[in-house]
Amino acid sequence: MSKNNKSISAFVYSTNPAAIPSVSEDEIETLPNGDQPLRVILETKHRAGKTVTIIYGFVGKLTDMESIGKALKNHCGTGGSVKEGEIIIQGDHRQKVFQYLKQKGYNKTKL
Repeated sequence: MSKNNKSISAFVYSTNPAAIPSVSEDEIETLPNGDQPLRVILETKHRAGKTVTIIYGFVGKLTDMESIGKALKNHCGTGGSVKEGEIIIQGDHRQKVFQYLKQKGYNKTKL
């Protein structure tokens, strides 16, 4: 083989945003409360030893998830955020979150 012979790669780069298929927020429909498969867990890893309650498994629009996150933060009286498909509540509030979600009709919620 000569030095001028370059291998062909399957990697393709494009700066055209239309070339990248994406799922828009409008295409994802929010499931009804009773059909949401939410999970509530406690986590301390990668958070400098701080404890957080994480709710994940939400299927739907980001705006709907943010509104649930805001309601949960108000209910627990603490801070938190909505990142990467997870609702993060500061502190150990598993029981409060679980009871709130059951009260709002999220029947498939698991601890």
